[in-house]
Amino acid sequence: MKEFKLNTNPKIESGFKAPDDFFENFSANLLEQLPKNEPKTISLFQRKKTIIMMVAAVFVLALAIPTLINNASRSNEIDTVTLENYLSYQSNVNQYDLINELDEEDIDNINTTTNIVLEDNTIEEILINNNNLEHYIIE
Repeated sequence: MKEFKLNTNPKIESGFKAPDDFFENFSANLLEQLPKNEPKTISLFQRKKTIIMMVAAVFVLALAIPTLINNASRSNEIDTVTLENYLSYQSNVNQYDLINELDEEDIDNINTTTNIVLEDNTIEEILINNNNLEHYIIE
């Protein structure tokens, strides 16, 4: 193997060379290429659009809140017809169970709240027209 000496052999030059005055003009060229700061412009339409959206949101809330409150209060009330239908068709409670659970106070409340006035003539007509007299007598 041959001895290799760095000082005697010619050196290979780099293929890259900086142009003349490159580093002197570098900062000036860089500043020219940067975009200039322009002040931000705020469109009046954009502000109006935001205000219009806020007014619309308040308007929707003003209409929605009373509606939601009314629906919530209605849903808590149970209609008497619905309750009677449920007890008649869906539950396993018969009239004897209901009668056993009623107190005298409950019976008095039923008598005072329901203003059903039956005259003797109407009772007689019901008994005459109905063939199930035994059913009423047994009850």
